[in-house]
Amino acid sequence: MLFACASHETGKESAMSEVDYGEVRVTEHRGHDDLLSAGLGLAGLAAAPVPFADPLDPSAEALRRRAIQTSWKGIADLGPLGGYGSLYGGVPDVPGREYQAFARIPGARAPHRVLLQLPDHFDRQKRCLVVTASSGSRGIYGAIALAGAWGLPHGCAVAYTDKGTGSGYFDYADNSGVALDGRRAKRGEAPLEFQPLPGPPAKGIAIKHMHSGDNPEAAWGQHVIQAAQFGLAMLDRAYPEEAPFTPENTKIIATGISNGGGAVLQAAGLDRNGFFAGVVALEPNVHVQDHGRALYDYATEAAIWLPCALSAEAFAGVPMARGPRGAALPAWPIRCASLRAQGKLSGSTLIQQSEQAREYLHARGWTDEAMSTAATTTAFDLWRVVAAGYASSYLRRSASEMPCGFHYAAIAADGAPGVADQATRAAWWADGSGIPPGNGIGLFGGVNVSADPTLFGDECLRALWTGDDHEAQALHASVAETAARMPRQDLPMWVLHGASDGLLPTAFSSEPYVEWLRDEGRRPIYWKVPHAQHFDAFLALPGFGDRHVPLLPYGYFALDRLWAHLYDAAPWPANPPTPVAQPRGAGALTSQMLGLP
Repeated sequence: MLFACASHETGKESAMSEVDYGEVRVTEHRGHDDLLSAGLGLAGLAAAPVPFADPLDPSAEALRRRAIQTSWKGIADLGPLGGYGSLYGGVPDVPGREYQAFARIPGARAPHRVLLQLPDHFDRQKRCLVVTASSGSRGIYGAIALAGAWGLPHGCAVAYTDKGTGSGYFDYADNSGVALDGRRAKRGEAPLEFQPLPGPPAKGIAIKHMHSGDNPEAAWGQHVIQAAQFGLAMLDRAYPEEAPFTPENTKIIATGISNGGGAVLQAAGLDRNGFFAGVVALEPNVHVQDHGRALYDYATEAAIWLPCALSAEAFAGVPMARGPRGAALPAWPIRCASLRAQGKLSGSTLIQQSEQAREYLHARGWTDEAMSTAATTTAFDLWRVVAAGYASSYLRRSASEMPCGFHYAAIAADGAPGVADQATRAAWWADGSGIPPGNGIGLFGGVNVSADPTLFGDECLRALWTGDDHEAQALHASVAETAARMPRQDLPMWVLHGASDGLLPTAFSSEPYVEWLRDEGRRPIYWKVPHAQHFDAFLALPGFGDRHVPLLPYGYFALDRLWAHLYDAAPWPANPPTPVAQPRGAGALTSQMLGLP
């Protein structure tokens, strides 16, 4: 099926002939509302969230502006010490048009949102289409800080997909979801980004990534290819006198970060006929069957063991690993005691127990560097959040049938499940990350009445990986469906990953993937960037940015080299030296700290 998706167009027929989609919404963005920052500029993107003139019923324009701002702030370090806009990157004014639709891959229950940003200065002499997928579970603008910030100033059109994730939350309480323009609409009033099967108000809130019934991660590569086809078709529409735009006359560059990086690598494995001109993947969540470890495996492991391991003296100086007086966070010694009571640890003191947990994770492939950075992820309880959501996606569960008793609901004033107010609900599309909790939505369930209440749910989620019952077998089968395939021999590829990544450690993701490619005769460039970690946006946290460098400048650098290779006949670098990066320290980032060649 995917051979057809990746084939070259030879006639005047639109590339969209292979894409199932409905209405295309076309909007103009000029003056105080451009493509890259919605008129906010760098200072506005970094500022507090833009308030809505009417919080109960924000306009489509206001929602778009805040969605763009939220996506920037979630990916890039826009702080005063981070160097964005002065040392690397930039947010120029880019006027143009947007084309947006709900597309559907064959057999999918839910659509994926696709978007083309077409700058007025699109270079028709150097036809370029950048295609990307959202990071994490974010909405359609989730990769704008990478693909948009690089591609639009280069005169490229930029095609986006939410890859079957996104913040088009459906609320059973009022039977509403998100329409194409980002505003709330009732079931039956308009096509919705996500519309699950009908149910009573008590079903709570349904999230497309978790509750579509599609296991969207298995189709991320198809989503990327279809977004590129949508982009080509919209270029045909914008410039009919120069149509058709095809992979033969328009270079398609695929780039993404985190889950988006994994998506473009999945897409690369489906390309056999020269659909892509090159691929740049940053810190990809990539899985290779029988190589490395799947995210669900090490996330459920981390949820159980890291709270105890991070109480070890080796992490005493790590930000987020200690409380204000240097003691371990209160819940973490309790986790050590729980593991000791289960017989998984034998130490009689916290020092002994935490060191044993640390050594257990060492034996499983974790490094101290990855664990140190993962202290932030652990303190924010992200392992449990990720595992609960992904388990539901892999098992194709509905909102009321999530594994281990988990469910999403609005948070009432007393912290219990409740009903969202109109203003909170209206802002979800702009503000949501695509994987609650957050923005007035809580993750409930998976706890018991004990001193360590979350361990119950953590162990239930872990058993779906380590067990052998029918549910565990079904989850393993779904994870196997997400495995990347081998890309074509001549595809220029650059994979970049932070050596300090604690969410997607390189030992479990990029390194097994790159090793697999090299064993099969491929020659990807791989940069394991010293002192870079997963969340550039976290670099503004006190004490955190001191230890790290951002990863985005290295992604821009790789894309610049790919551009020079494709358009200026520069040779593709065979093995460029890995940057000698240095921690930022307490001051501002400098070019010497980045160590770019």
